[in-house]
Amino acid sequence: MKIEIDKLSLRELDALLTAAKRRQTLLRARRPAAIVRRDLIEFAASNGYAIKELIDPETSSGATRRRKSRSRAQTAAKYRDPENKRHTWSGRGRMPRWLADKVKRGHSVTDFLIPGLARPTAKSGRRIGQRSVVKRH
Repeated sequence: MKIEIDKLSLRELDALLTAAKRRQTLLRARRPAAIVRRDLIEFAASNGYAIKELIDPETSSGATRRRKSRSRAQTAAKYRDPENKRHTWSGRGRMPRWLADKVKRGHSVTDFLIPGLARPTAKSGRRIGQRSVVKRH
């Protein structure tokens, strides 16, 4: 920040001096950061905490806590590609490419159901993977 004092009016100079004096008294009244840091560490210790526990809540008592990851149980496959038995889909999530390609070529998703396991995931009459627009009057 560069201030050109030569171009300031008397009123602006007075305001600048007042602001500078306020800032100067504030800085003189402040205690050095090292002393404040030491006091904070002592205060935390007197209450039974390490300062790292209070500042970084991820670490508790020196040990790192892991966040619980939400894992889904594996589900059985409902759909299988007859050309490649390794291509399967449980019906959850996004439709895999191999199945989407076959649907684009004119096959039905129900053609790839594994017999005896389950009903189709999608409701009949709706196209899988496409949104339906409902207009309300």
